[in-house]
Amino acid sequence: MCEPKLHIVDDDEAIRDALGWLFQSRNVPVASWPSAEAFLADYDPAMAGCLLLDIRMEGMSGLELFDRLSAMGCRMPVLFLTGHGDVPIAVSALKKGARDFVEKPFNDNDLVDRVIEALAFDAGERARQAGQAGVAARLATLTQRERQVMGLVVAGKLNKVIADELGISMRTVEVHRAHVFEKMGVKTAVELARMLAVVG
Repeated sequence: MCEPKLHIVDDDEAIRDALGWLFQSRNVPVASWPSAEAFLADYDPAMAGCLLLDIRMEGMSGLELFDRLSAMGCRMPVLFLTGHGDVPIAVSALKKGARDFVEKPFNDNDLVDRVIEALAFDAGERARQAGQAGVAARLATLTQRERQVMGLVVAGKLNKVIADELGISMRTVEVHRAHVFEKMGVKTAVELARMLAVVG
């Protein structure tokens, strides 16, 4: 995965430079592009962090870029920089899934705080997705019988009840239960239930 950073897309060089300086002064890594087309040419699904897009740009607008990225499955949070007249457009972008919009002229500290929140949100979402993928990989190692036993263990059933329901011996249930706990990397049924809640 790429280093998480703020990706700025704005066709105004002075604004790009000012924003770059502002965020670097607050230790926020930054990369910037002069157009939506230039960003799309460099876009990599492994990019992490968040996007700060100017709504109005020469060529493709920030809103069009947002739509294109959404269609490509980009999940980085998006914040829009807007002029006063663009607020209704920005509100419609929020309804489509953009995270926030900031009106020009903006308060430097407020903008930095919002970007830092978006970066933290992205990091949290990526950690959650990695956790889900890890649990799914562990689940894939279970046999069909181990999955049956696991479902009954998580439902709070005792080994004797599980044995009766599945028509197997209590000793066999204990063996399957031990294998499930080992493969899933847990020590208790409560831990197992919490882990499964992560993947729904």
